[in-house]
Amino acid sequence: MAKTKQQIRVLLADDHAIFRDGLRKLLDSDEDMSIVGEAQNGVECIKMLAKLKPDILLLDLRMPEKDGLAVLEEVNFDTLPTRVIVLTAAEDDRDVVRAMRLGARGVVLKQSATDLLVKSIQRVYAGEIWLDNRMTAEVMKAFSKSSESGPRREKPLLSDREKEIVQLVAQGFRNKEIGEKLFISEQTVKNHLHNIFDKLGVSDRLELALYAIHHRLIDQT
Repeated sequence: MAKTKQQIRVLLADDHAIFRDGLRKLLDSDEDMSIVGEAQNGVECIKMLAKLKPDILLLDLRMPEKDGLAVLEEVNFDTLPTRVIVLTAAEDDRDVVRAMRLGARGVVLKQSATDLLVKSIQRVYAGEIWLDNRMTAEVMKAFSKSSESGPRREKPLLSDREKEIVQLVAQGFRNKEIGEKLFISEQTVKNHLHNIFDKLGVSDRLELALYAIHHRLIDQT
């Protein structure tokens, strides 16, 4: 008997019923995805996250009671298998940057084509970061303005080991997991990351991942 492919379990959190209905119909038509729940505000979303533990949370930034940013602030996603994709109608770079810093792994504009939403879910589920080219550039620009670490080097000289670590960070692996994959200690990974941050002029792992994508330091195929 052939093994059934595991579906991506998705939780929708948006206060607009018509928009949720459209998303449900779109994702229900994809055999690789399953809608496990719907929340119409941030309070419901937090309760359903704890109960359902979905693979993907599609999170609207603008919701009553608790908005998407409040959900990201309150929930410890390190204890959940859930990766978050933020849905937003406004191209507010400040909210996007804050959402990414709070742990979101992707941002999708509500006016985007439906095939891009499906692709974003697949990519984020696989451990990648999802931002369209314009949004990536804008987020990197915002990070640059807020960074106190000085100018970045356009062609940073990274060792082969450092390049391997950049690839794994961008794929969402934690220090311990990176160490296990590369057969080095967690402390050695931290030492490499310190050197990488210094060379690239980035201040954290998210900024490193976005920098790597924007400057094509990783293979996104």
